[in-house]
Amino acid sequence: MIYRRLIRPALFRSAGRDPEVIHERVLGGLATISRSPALTRALALAASLSGTIPSSAAREVFGLRFPHPVGLAAGFDKNACAIPALAALGFGFVEIGTVTQHAQPGNPRPRLFRLPQDEALINRMGFNNDGAEAVAARLARMPRVAVPVGVSLGKSKVTPLDEAVGDYLASLDALYPYGDYFAINISSPNTPGLRALQERDRLDILLAALTSRLRELAAAETPHRSTPKPLLVKVAPDLDETALDEVVEVCLARGASGLIAVNTTISRDGLQTASESLRNEAGGLSGRPLQARALAVVRHLHAQCGERLPIIGCGGIFTGDDARRMLDAGAALIQLYTSFIYEGPFVARRIARGCL
Repeated sequence: MIYRRLIRPALFRSAGRDPEVIHERVLGGLATISRSPALTRALALAASLSGTIPSSAAREVFGLRFPHPVGLAAGFDKNACAIPALAALGFGFVEIGTVTQHAQPGNPRPRLFRLPQDEALINRMGFNNDGAEAVAARLARMPRVAVPVGVSLGKSKVTPLDEAVGDYLASLDALYPYGDYFAINISSPNTPGLRALQERDRLDILLAALTSRLRELAAAETPHRSTPKPLLVKVAPDLDETALDEVVEVCLARGASGLIAVNTTISRDGLQTASESLRNEAGGLSGRPLQARALAVVRHLHAQCGERLPIIGCGGIFTGDDARRMLDAGAALIQLYTSFIYEGPFVARRIARGCL
């Protein structure tokens, strides 16, 4: 493959010691394309040359229609700069963010690390983003795309844990007109204390407030929405089965629409890299080493909730066979991120065809 043999090595070398540099350059290029309808159409045409995805791949989940089940996970386009170009590349849906109420720079750099031997990444980005109001203003200017757009919401670092509900509500209010679904990120390992929101009592309070606000916002629309926009909960791979069961119970009781499994992991099990310094970098691990745990979590969650809480499976999906295993484990949809970096711009189209 040309990307793996020629383009990826050149990109990785050009970033020097900080992989975030190339991320910014690529995202900037996609943002430029997104501002031009002509360039966006040209990109879609180029992507279509890599192969067509049959209409039989379409599915309805959470009351939304997805042209195929392979989407882009949150974290790549944090500030909603490149949605049209990402849709043109062939993703079946795009999740932007994670967005917080307050703009924040994230953690000090370097904060993104490649582990090529493992086809993995470690990141401790820390929800760097422009803030909910700025992202909403950008989305208001952006043309709508033909695939669902999800919005990942997180807690601002400056907001105390006991005030998290108001923080999430403020972001939801600002971004509500632009998201087809919303995901609450309570499982990133890179914001201190955030994962405590997965505990039963805290999650119950948060979900009660968010589902209530979504009902209010749906009722206030003209014409009124018959059902609120979907609300998903993103869980950590590091939760044990008891904790996962508690998340399911709260989600069912409070009317959440689904789950995203899983976020990055703090575990370093299974890494092959010989670099001890890389293994010891703080942050969340994603990519191939996460695949087995992601499958196990999806399988367990599906056994507990069946079709009552559809699951977006995420973690270590690089091939059509990987995607098929995730779907067979119980996922209704899947998301990519790390394989987008390692496999190139048309990976979603290839995986979508390969998992049918």
